[in-house]
Amino acid sequence: MRAVIQRVSEASVDIDGQTVGRIGRGLLILLGVCHQDTAADAQWLADKCANLRIFTDEEGKFNLSALQVAGEILVISQFTLYGDARKGRRPDFTEAAPPAVSEPLYEEFVRAIRLTGLKTETGRFGAMMQVRLVNDGPVTIIAERGGDGKAVGV
Repeated sequence: MRAVIQRVSEASVDIDGQTVGRIGRGLLILLGVCHQDTAADAQWLADKCANLRIFTDEEGKFNLSALQVAGEILVISQFTLYGDARKGRRPDFTEAAPPAVSEPLYEEFVRAIRLTGLKTETGRFGAMMQVRLVNDGPVTIIAERGGDGKAVGV
């Protein structure tokens, strides 16, 4: 499971011209799911995102998490995070899990984030979406947990 986490001052997602999710200060999380991912991976990664210390304290240091600053969360499913462009010019998406696997794990990730008590908004799984954000910093982090239960890239 792979997350691109962006610290934002605001973000929103539109579908067919209508805003379906909007947040203020917090995190925009783009989430990709691969074949080997499990509910445990979703829960682990949700905890990692909520507790990731990428908000600044009074000294300007990355010491605070979304939980500590009462940040808001916008989660967007994005299978293209598993696009492999090492060969040719067209990305290969064979590592991305099919919707029957990825949708329940995406929902488990969202559920785990909501259990933290943070305001959580989402897009719509599988929909064409327009995502708008103001990246604060900019700060962008990639976090990943493989289906083997091992953290990578964090």
